[in-house]
Amino acid sequence: MTRHFWEECKETVRENRLSKSGKILYKKRKEKIERSFADAKELLGLRYCCLQGRDNVQEQALMTAACQNMEKIANPLS
Repeated sequence: MTRHFWEECKETVRENRLSKSGKILYKKRKEKIERSFADAKELLGLRYCCLQGRDNVQEQALMTAACQNMEKIANPLS
């Protein structure tokens, strides 16, 4: 029986996620990561794209991410 090349790494990640500290970190993921995607969709117009084509949509997504990063940098400074 052969295993996939990444199977050992996936098991390690799964063990870390199911550990006590991993569960605490996973709960914070909801607050940090998922919140930024929700903000991008609702506040920065990423739910719908007015542009067509992969390159144009990718450019809009990158510009949205850049705006989010600039906002994160600017907030502690004010």
